[in-house]
Formats: sequence, structure tokens, C-alpha cells
Amino acid sequence: MKTTFKYVATCLLLSTMAVATITTTGCTHQKEYRRSSGEYLDDQTVTARVKSALFADPNVSGFQVNVDTYQGVVSLSGFVDTAAQKARAEDVARQVSGVRQVQNNLSVRESIQRR
Repeated sequence: MKTTFKYVATCLLLSTMAVATITTTGCTHQKEYRRSSGEYLDDQTVTARVKSALFADPNVSGFQVNVDTYQGVVSLSGFVDTAAQKARAEDVARQVSGVRQVQNNLSVRESIQRR
């Protein structure tokens, strides 16, 4: 019983030390990839505004477009049916307040022609 208790106590101690080491050191990130809580919330707000604008636009399917924002730079990804929809999604995103730049990584689906 005493041996089992020592084993459990040792495991808990080592686990606690490992967690403490990981949480205090964290992953090493370059400073340019860090943002404050306020910046994070601003980016989330911009993302929501862009997504809402895409849903409101009849020419672009908001369901097909993924939106990510980092320091005001909006990244669009996903699939659209035509090159016109790709361009329109970028235009819609650029018009949203808080957007500094748009990276349009949307892919146009190849149409499958049936015989």
C-alpha cells in the first residue's frame, strides 16, 4: 500500500511538473504572430462581419467560403463555382469595415460536364 501511494504521488508530481513546464514555457512563437486580447477580438469581429456580408450577397455562397482574420488581414479560402464568384467574394470582403487587406485563396471548382 505504501509503495502504491509513493508511485501515485511520484506520478502526480512528475505530471504537475510537466504541465507547469509546458504552460510556463509554451510554444516558441515569433513576436510578429502574437496579438493582444483586444486585437484577437477585433479580428473575430471582422471575421463575423465579412462572413455576414458574404451570406447577404446573393452571388456568393457564404457556406462555401471560409474566413480568417489576422491583424485586419482577411484570408478567404474554400470553393466557389465560378471565377466571378471568387472576385465578388473578394470585393465583398474589401468593403467591410476593419479590413486592411484581403488574401483570396478561393478555388474555383472545375465544372463536370455531363453527356
